[in-house]
Amino acid sequence: MTIHLDEEDCGCTEYRELSRRQFVGTAATGSVAAVAAAYFPAWLPKVVLAESHASTRDVILSVFMRGGADGLSLCVPFGDPAYYTGRSTIAIPRPDAAGTTTTKGIALDNFFAFPQAMAGLVPAFTAQDLLVVHATGQFNNSRSHFDAQRYMEVGKPNDPALVTGWLGRHLATVPPLRSNAPLRALGLAAGLQKSLVGAPKTLPISNPANFSLGGTAATSGSRLAFLQNDYSTASDPVHAAALDATNTVALLATVGFASYKPANGAVYPNTSFGNALKSVAALIKADIGIEAAQVDIGGWDTHSAQDPLFGSMYRTMQDFSNSLAAFYADVITTATTNGVTAVAVSEFGRNARENGSNGTDHGRGTVMFAMGKNIAGGRVMVNSWPGLAQANLENGQDLKVTIDYRDILAEIVQNRLGSTSLPTVFPGWTATMRGATR
Repeated sequence: MTIHLDEEDCGCTEYRELSRRQFVGTAATGSVAAVAAAYFPAWLPKVVLAESHASTRDVILSVFMRGGADGLSLCVPFGDPAYYTGRSTIAIPRPDAAGTTTTKGIALDNFFAFPQAMAGLVPAFTAQDLLVVHATGQFNNSRSHFDAQRYMEVGKPNDPALVTGWLGRHLATVPPLRSNAPLRALGLAAGLQKSLVGAPKTLPISNPANFSLGGTAATSGSRLAFLQNDYSTASDPVHAAALDATNTVALLATVGFASYKPANGAVYPNTSFGNALKSVAALIKADIGIEAAQVDIGGWDTHSAQDPLFGSMYRTMQDFSNSLAAFYADVITTATTNGVTAVAVSEFGRNARENGSNGTDHGRGTVMFAMGKNIAGGRVMVNSWPGLAQANLENGQDLKVTIDYRDILAEIVQNRLGSTSLPTVFPGWTATMRGATR
């Protein structure tokens, strides 16, 4: 299952050349499901699943929209006339425009609208469980995918010595929700995303349903049993980590991904992103101690043929919207113990004006999303709309960043994830609490 990279080549050489990060030892085929019952450590499911929830911390789903998502298409500032001046070909029609409703924007207020591709998230917005933050991003002005993604994931720009991620540092500074859980967080990708680096008991698993030691059911099962027995006889950190990994293999085999039935009639798109969120939902509902998951979605590097009404951008936005809408209906609205919060960010936005290829080039300000029952949603948050008129654009071409993405993440980390260590999670940044949470 491919999750990390763009599904369509939109002409950006740098983004095309970003290599996949590999996780050595993650077997892609084979299953231990048939032998899990026999080889699964007898104590683990009993202890992990029976342990009471002493914490009211939320579980977090972190989504990275890789490629530089066009916030002006994801949440259209139809109340700013300059939006239409700069995008004569690729603009989303006003909600009150003449013509068919299949292309008109869906008004969120008297200034902003969702495109039709984002219609799936309207129920969450109407229920005031979805917050859209506009003109957000990073105050450093990098237009490099590699640098901007790294800065955002480690939570601090221009610091090559900082190698751990913001979410990894958060998890390292709070006790586990379940003390005996072998897996606290996972990144659904070929290699661990930088935001999770430093997190204890965390693995990159591109497809949890197929996570195994490889081989046939019989050989993988016997190998698993041997390794568990061998690792359990030593107490050093290396053996302890290896035991957690083998226990994770066995634990995931008991989740029942193939038979998972989403609640409330939720239907996940049969896409990499949709299937990944469905797997995260199954893990959360299995109640095995998962505290965080990161899933990436590509397709946002829209240098050419962007077409947010019918083309590639429409398909990417629809996948994003419908997948998160299914997760909202399936998980967020049904959470009975710990709450669940989802956040989605992108490294930067796109130029305010379309280019000669009916696309948009790397820009600055964009949107981010926060969703959950404890999110103060139902609105588009702005820190005074900077405007899209030529004189108001950064360097004459980009929507200005007026809200640092860390303000929103820090508030969620503190108020919903139970952190008392914001200076560690976001070093060098003093967050402004902007009322993103209830």
